[in-house]
Amino acid sequence: MKISRKEVEYVAHLARLKLSEDEADKFTAQMGQILSYFEKLTELNTEGIEPTSHSVPMVNAFREDLVKPSLLVEDALANAPDKEGNFFKVPKIIE
Repeated sequence: MKISRKEVEYVAHLARLKLSEDEADKFTAQMGQILSYFEKLTELNTEGIEPTSHSVPMVNAFREDLVKPSLLVEDALANAPDKEGNFFKVPKIIE
């Protein structure tokens, strides 16, 4: 599979990357090599092999969702450097 320089420049544009002429040439060659390797993988016989998302069998790793008493607002705000009502007050960082 061959990738064109125009396609590399398009992907760089989507990623908001500015590539020099040398970088565009270099990445075109490198991405071409990567795609060639993936093309080799299509030669593998995968008949009868189930698709997997993990290399080892996994079950749901999440704990059971149980209702428990929550932390009291006063306790949560006890060490807050600044608070306003029942909320943490933080400095504005957006101008």
